[in-house]
Amino acid sequence: MAKYVFVTGGVTSSLGKGIIAASLAKLLQARGFSVTIQKFDPYINVDPGTLNPYEHGECYVTEDGAETDLDLGHYERFLNIHTSQANNVTTGRIYQTVINKEREGAYLGKTVQVVPHITDEIKRRMLLLGRGGEYDIVITEIGGTIGDIESLPFVEAIRQIQWELPDEDVCVIHLTLIPYLRAAKELKTKPTQHSVKMMSETGVHPDIIVCRTEEPLTNDLKRKIALFCNVKQNAVIEAMDASSIYEVPLEMLREKLDVICLNKFGITDFKEPNLDKWKAFLDKIKYPKSKITIGLIGKYIELQDAYKSILESFIHAGAMNEVKVVVQNIHSEFITPENVAEKLQNVDGMLVAPGFGERGIEGKILAIKYARENNIPFFGICLGMQMSVIEFARNVLNIKDAHSTEMNKNTPNPVVNMMEEQKKVKLMGGTMRLGSYPCEIKEGSLAEKIYRTTHISERHRHRYEFNNDYLEQFEANGMKATGFNPDTGLVEIVEVPAHPFFIGVQYHPELKSTVENPAPLFVDFIAAAKVFNEKRTAQKKEVGVV
Repeated sequence: MAKYVFVTGGVTSSLGKGIIAASLAKLLQARGFSVTIQKFDPYINVDPGTLNPYEHGECYVTEDGAETDLDLGHYERFLNIHTSQANNVTTGRIYQTVINKEREGAYLGKTVQVVPHITDEIKRRMLLLGRGGEYDIVITEIGGTIGDIESLPFVEAIRQIQWELPDEDVCVIHLTLIPYLRAAKELKTKPTQHSVKMMSETGVHPDIIVCRTEEPLTNDLKRKIALFCNVKQNAVIEAMDASSIYEVPLEMLREKLDVICLNKFGITDFKEPNLDKWKAFLDKIKYPKSKITIGLIGKYIELQDAYKSILESFIHAGAMNEVKVVVQNIHSEFITPENVAEKLQNVDGMLVAPGFGERGIEGKILAIKYARENNIPFFGICLGMQMSVIEFARNVLNIKDAHSTEMNKNTPNPVVNMMEEQKKVKLMGGTMRLGSYPCEIKEGSLAEKIYRTTHISERHRHRYEFNNDYLEQFEANGMKATGFNPDTGLVEIVEVPAHPFFIGVQYHPELKSTVENPAPLFVDFIAAAKVFNEKRTAQKKEVGVV
């Protein structure tokens, strides 16, 4: 039987429950335990696949094609293991399951209620990953904050699990905020006290309180929190703001979060954690040898979480190249023929981000044209790849009305078209081409040089594809298709060999980038941007600009 850790949040959202959960899991993994993490989200959407990125950040796609919460990306990046459909559960999925069972007659004669039917289904899923013998410890993060109406069934399920399982099999961690009032120059514990009190009123009491804070917690403050929240003083954990999320595991190690959990489980025989690779990675982040600027061309740039996996992939690839990657967010909606040169003049590389819909499309096409004509390293992902195809068709093949049927259903030249199997799809949720698919890479291509193999597998999330009716034209004029799905012939990778670094991919390589295994495409893209920066700096020195 596995041990179970539940991570809840109080006072405010966005405190970093996912990072705390991932950090604890990393420490336990480093001590030799088999660990997995799951996220329970209280919203009624079945999954975040139909949510606007402004609402919920990016939609993270797993190997098995599940559209999930972005926290699963943190889990994978920290633990270097794959998650799946089972690692993310929403209220929508819970209710959908219970209602389907009711319609099938599973509850004949019963009045279906939140307790016990909804809570029983929540408990079943909470304990599911721990019943196969694969994991020693299962960490469950509960979305939202204590006191939210929609979170109550999840909290009640935790209460029942605490009651049903032996005390040494369950540990509850409550993440809360200790605000610093600058006018008074002091930290305030009252919000935490109220949060724990509200939680206790539901029948769930935390074993450990992790305190997010801008200023260090004194022993007196820890003692006060422990006294009023009824936990041991050593179970009050300081979580100071960190310059990087990758520092948090080491902070939690210093605070002994993992040891306190293991003691709660009655586990005393464990080894010292081996975090040498993690520390080496952190050193490269903290002490880079140079700096480059990457232009991120997108339309959701106001919300950092909308491109979370891309931003983290830049950090991983930057560490591999020993450079600091400065990301310059450029809103594609505001790129015009008049200002494109001004907006992009200082970038060493350009990534055109994925997305959906017509807004900001022409700006992306203008940016790609500028990168292609000025030999700036270019990397396009999903929609970014499709826009590079449209740009090439318009400006090199001279097909001025080339477009995608996503933006213009009646375009006479659909160089990007809806996938054939997608044309019959009526439901929007969970029906795209999702999850991991194989790709065969042509020998001698840039992609083969990057991956060092001709057989890869990457994750997808799209409905539209390169239109193979135009493939011969593209190849004859300098844009090569160098990666194909072996089963469907779908073009997965396009390149412009005459360009120093120009590559677009239909898949999402950022979804598989981790601290220990950075995405190869990102690593080589950053390397190309580094070379571009060095050449430009040398040219400026020659003419006396620098």
